[in-house]
Amino acid sequence: MTTMNTNVLALDALAPGRDLDAYVQTISAFPVLSADEEKALAERFYYENDLEAARQLVLAHLRFVVHLARSYRGYGLPEADLIQEGNVGLMKAVKRFNPEVGVRLVSFAVHWIKAEMHEFILRNWRIVKVATTKAQRKLFFNLRSSKKRLAWLTREETRAVAEELGVSEQEVTRMEGRLAASDVTFETPADGDDEVAGTAPIHYLEAPGADPADLVEGDDWQSDSSEKLHVALTGLDERSRDVIQRRWLTDDKTTLQDLADEYGVSAERIRQIEKSAMKKLKLAIAA
Repeated sequence: MTTMNTNVLALDALAPGRDLDAYVQTISAFPVLSADEEKALAERFYYENDLEAARQLVLAHLRFVVHLARSYRGYGLPEADLIQEGNVGLMKAVKRFNPEVGVRLVSFAVHWIKAEMHEFILRNWRIVKVATTKAQRKLFFNLRSSKKRLAWLTREETRAVAEELGVSEQEVTRMEGRLAASDVTFETPADGDDEVAGTAPIHYLEAPGADPADLVEGDDWQSDSSEKLHVALTGLDERSRDVIQRRWLTDDKTTLQDLADEYGVSAERIRQIEKSAMKKLKLAIAA
């Protein structure tokens, strides 16, 4: 296989830009690939170096990058920048993806996408949005010269600074906290105690059990199962479908005896109908 250009797509074609909502709407229009479609495209790129196939693979998975990026909110970093870094990881994953391994591209790409996002977060850990408005910038550059000592401002000093700079007292307090923030190591220091270890940022990068790949897979499974259940229900006879719906799919569960009285049969017969219908549903959903 010939060597591929590092960029499957030009970065400016993948950049979310300022209008993130428009970007999300645009990438949502690209169809989700079936397993067979994905494998065919991956084989075209892997064996024939077909860049158009690679482009289609990237476009079809951009929505997954957005899904991952949203799990890293709270770092004071623009979501659009996280998405753009994740797109780089996605392109690297497509470049290295082997369709013969037997896994879906999204399972392979998640590691590359997260690696790029993690690197971006590490590089920008202390690049905090200290001041975004004109008033905040004025406060930021004047607050240090306005403080008379290293300790926290008293209430009177806070009020005086706020009046002098034309901002609220709450804004002065928030800015003082930002200025007082200190750098921390990303990982636990080798000689750190347990209390320090528990506050290392690495422990807050993502919640255990909340892997976006698992969440997306769970959403897809739930949607697929719901569709299969609906189809399976339509395949039951009218009485069996009614029994299942009233016994399992409503908040006010009907008793076996009530159904037996309504249909003029024994409660045991209703139980048999329910058991048979449930077996058919389970087989249909598992298919």
